[in-house]
Amino acid sequence: MARPRLGSRKIVAFVATSSPAKAKRFYRDKLGLRLVEASPFALVFDAHGTMLRVTPVNKVATAGYTVLGWQVPDIVDAVKRLRKAGVRFERYDGMGQDKLGVWQSPSGARIAWFKDPDGNTLSITML
Repeated sequence: MARPRLGSRKIVAFVATSSPAKAKRFYRDKLGLRLVEASPFALVFDAHGTMLRVTPVNKVATAGYTVLGWQVPDIVDAVKRLRKAGVRFERYDGMGQDKLGVWQSPSGARIAWFKDPDGNTLSITML
């Protein structure tokens, strides 16, 4: 039997919401993702060629880790633009984040975290 070859296929990302109206405003208006479809089953966004399905649920079970992240060319500019749009960045004890909330990993990557209206942790990263 042949092995599946998913490495050459596009990925679809999923995140849950208990409030589709709030999620729609957040992902479309604050993050700037293009809304492709809105149905009772999902809000579908185009995230630079990746399909993001924001799926309605009765109660979101948030993960204790990042569920979605974006690579950005300039993290300082991205943080400032997102803040201007109303996004609040998270601070974590012991992480040594700078004044903007950006942490530098041992590899040199710079990362900042924020939450969507349902408490899902999202991030931006500059490699």
